[in-house]
Amino acid sequence: MEAAEEGRQQLDTASVVNAKRTLLELLGRAGVFAGDAEELIGLIEAGALALAHEEIRGIVRSAPGEKGELYESGWLDGTQAVADELGELAERALRSAVASGPPDPEQDARTPVRRTQLERAKVAVLPLYLSFTTVSDLDPEVSEQVLKAVLGTMDSRQRAGYAGRLAQFAAAERARLERLYAEFGPGSAIAVHGRYSLLHSPSSVAVLERLAAAPSALREEWDAAELPPAWLEGLTTAWDSAV
Repeated sequence: MEAAEEGRQQLDTASVVNAKRTLLELLGRAGVFAGDAEELIGLIEAGALALAHEEIRGIVRSAPGEKGELYESGWLDGTQAVADELGELAERALRSAVASGPPDPEQDARTPVRRTQLERAKVAVLPLYLSFTTVSDLDPEVSEQVLKAVLGTMDSRQRAGYAGRLAQFAAAERARLERLYAEFGPGSAIAVHGRYSLLHSPSSVAVLERLAAAPSALREEWDAAELPPAWLEGLTTAWDSAV
């Protein structure tokens, strides 16, 4: 019996805090700033709560009906209460993870792009890009400059969920994206240098999503970053032709 209980034992608060502190120290030794590391860990914690919330909501919808209406009613009330509380915990955890002080009115509530936010965007766009085309030889620094402009259209909370937004965009527009990269991307007759250059960069997926979701804000950030207007115009033209 004791062995079975030991096998089911969950992590206690001290062990969780110990694991978090250990991870922060290891990330610090790797050169990750404490604030960036805490944000990453906070997003993982918030995500774990959000996933648990979704799972409990699924249980709410699958109340066993064979034990009578009274049992079913109690089940629904109890699981709904747990789901609501988990939802609140997930929301508070997310707010804590992305908190970065009071918004700057001149920035339209947007904050400077942090290194970890840029790295998360790079990690998100590359596999999506490779699902449509192959790696090209466009300068990697170009992708970083473009992604900073893309992230500049969002506040910290939106940046936290941008990987999911990109995945949804790529899934919804898969056929159009396939046509686009086949005609203008690496492997096509279009050269890497020119108005369609950006299609040789993984960041093009992110730019296309912003063109669909926030074109005016994207053009503002694009101009502020002094990126070549021809790149954005070429991508817009190619996107329109791929309908």
